[in-house]
Amino acid sequence: MLGQDEAVACCAPMVREPLGEEAAAGLSRMFKALSDPIRLRLLSLIASHDGGEACVCDLTAPFDVSQPTISHHLKVLREAGLVGSERRGTWVYYWMLPEALAKLSTLLEIPAMSAKAPT
Repeated sequence: MLGQDEAVACCAPMVREPLGEEAAAGLSRMFKALSDPIRLRLLSLIASHDGGEACVCDLTAPFDVSQPTISHHLKVLREAGLVGSERRGTWVYYWMLPEALAKLSTLLEIPAMSAKAPT
């Protein structure tokens, strides 16, 4: 697991230096995964769930889609590196990976001195 300092070191804000090809490819997978409203809501449900993890059985009711569709969206989030998972008996539990969100937020960070007012 990456620590906060490692996440910051890997992804300097775009306003400081341009992204390399490898970093852009990895980060774009994360942003692409979050661009779907169901996946964004799933990530929010997981992150806000008691204890910071949620059983897949708790994630299907809020949506008007089938359980296999929810499983597909969770797989996309997992493959993008945004959530971790573990099978416990017949259920799979998911948790958010905070270091992934730290990478995304660090990338988009605009230092106060660099922010320009619109003209």
